Amino acid sequence: MRFLNYTGPRIMTERKRNNLSIYNEVADQWWSDDIRWVRTLKNLVPARLSWFDRFVDWKDKSVLDLGCAGGFMSEAMAGKGAIVSGMDPATEAIEAARTRANLMGQDIKYTTGIGEELPYKDGEFDTVVCVDVLEHVSDLTKVVAEITRVLRPGGFFLYDTINSNLIARLATITIAEDILGLLPRGTHDPAQFIKPAELIKEVKNAGLVSGPQTGLGPRGFNRKGDFLFGPFPLKTVLYMGFAQKPQTAISRGG
Repeated sequence: MRFLNYTGPRIMTERKRNNLSIYNEVADQWWSDDIRWVRTLKNLVPARLSWFDRFVDWKDKSVLDLGCAGGFMSEAMAGKGAIVSGMDPATEAIEAARTRANLMGQDIKYTTGIGEELPYKDGEFDTVVCVDVLEHVSDLTKVVAEITRVLRPGGFFLYDTINSNLIARLATITIAEDILGLLPRGTHDPAQFIKPAELIKEVKNAGLVSGPQTGLGPRGFNRKGDFLFGPFPLKTVLYMGFAQKPQTAISRGG
């Protein structure tokens, strides 16, 4: 649910939909647990990791958390022994992430930047994790191409995003944003939601080998009344996926 081509003027023209200024606005409260929608993002982390763990041995692996915001996923992966770099265009959120990493004694390298122009070398990472991001970017094809570029041969791309259909629109915008307040109103633009088959095509066209996908959804509540999440049999609303960069180059679209 992140927007990786963030600029001031664009925020003003898109404030009603795909409004990602919210990440800077709450940066100083990111780790406080005072804001319900931020807690929701935090509560998604264990569900993602429980599925991503099937594919990745995090220990001593170089990992890019693309669209890291205040660092929930970055910290969790560092806790599993990964060597983590986090990148996000939201400068205040990145500062909050750095402050948190220093407080916790974690060596996470946080950088500002956009997904369409990653400031990293070719083949720099064993794994790229991209959650709450792809449904917000301005150029999905370019972002996936950049992810492919910075992955080493044999490296992994792990992601989640929002499906494109009427049920997903009802669940994420009408219910999650407008009724329950699980996210601020205007966070999403349904025109940017991505069907699983469309994302598989983008991944393959970039030269990656697409792997399994699975749904992601609510599995209960905690003591604060917030949703807890887990892998889900249906990909109707949220879904996660896996892809791998081949050891040798393959033809695009293959």
